[in-house]
Amino acid sequence: MKNLTSRERVFTALSCREPDRVPFFLALTFYGAKELGMSIKEYFSSSKNVIYAQKKMREKYKHDFYYGFYYASLEIEAFGGDSIFYDDGPPNAGEPIIKNLSDIDNLNIPDVKKSDVLRKVLETQEALKGLDAPVIGVIVSPFSLPIMQMGFDKYIELIYFQRDYFWKLMKKNMEFSTTWANLQLRAGADVIVYFDALLSTEMMPKDILQETGFLIAKEMFKKIEGPVVLHMASAKVFDSVNEIIDPKVAAVSFSKLDDIKKLKEKFKGKVAFVGNLDGISMRKWTYEDVEKNVRDLIIRGASGGGLVISDSHGEIPWYVSEEVLVAISEVVQRYGTYPIKKVI
Repeated sequence: MKNLTSRERVFTALSCREPDRVPFFLALTFYGAKELGMSIKEYFSSSKNVIYAQKKMREKYKHDFYYGFYYASLEIEAFGGDSIFYDDGPPNAGEPIIKNLSDIDNLNIPDVKKSDVLRKVLETQEALKGLDAPVIGVIVSPFSLPIMQMGFDKYIELIYFQRDYFWKLMKKNMEFSTTWANLQLRAGADVIVYFDALLSTEMMPKDILQETGFLIAKEMFKKIEGPVVLHMASAKVFDSVNEIIDPKVAAVSFSKLDDIKKLKEKFKGKVAFVGNLDGISMRKWTYEDVEKNVRDLIIRGASGGGLVISDSHGEIPWYVSEEVLVAISEVVQRYGTYPIKKVI
């Protein structure tokens, strides 16, 4: 097979067919600050920094995507909240913006088109569109957004004991998330990652999810005007995928605890899978560790297409070395060429 562009390679794999080699994605967000030698807060202050770093890091590591994502709590900033910045990790949401039920009543839906903080993301995606690699956009799902809006403990109480207010908040969040996703697609994103850690049955009981998160996801997939990648962070996905599989869902993330072989057997041809390298242990990997983990994943999951190699969480940690990232790239290119050899 002739060598494909990254764009051709990715969309062939997402259609559950074999491209020239297995595509891979290094989820480099705040890592760009390290690349440019500046603080994370300074890095995210300008879209020019992110655009330059995304191009530079793709040239260095030769992976198959541009990541048009900043950080999750940016959405909280759009609602009027704050982010706390760190020297060596992703920004986190500050003080909850919802402290009582009346705050849900009074919560204003951000005007996405007029939001200065969100505009930076759209500028980044617009600058990266139309190149030889697809651009990834991200939304925090309406169902997981309240973890930052009100805190995990209060949100769990809302789900279990205040279902009327839960749905009132969901209605507002769904309106915001729909607009935010579709503006990213119009700006230049090729796919939208629907980031929802709570959708895993490892996080919440399935019966509760069937009444809440699964319903919300299905409705959101109808509203998002492009392909979706469903991402459940590092949580197991096997028991959740069947509940929400949808023609709009091109791929689903999977964790280090999921078996890619079983996933592909169960959902053959229906959806592709993205994962499942462990970013935490990756900090200490040797070249031999990279070779074993990446090669084993290719052998178990690459045949037939439908696999994109990435980390399982959606963000490469600060303390993963450049040498490890270069090694991942080398090993994918060495062992990931189709047809896949079963014994290497």
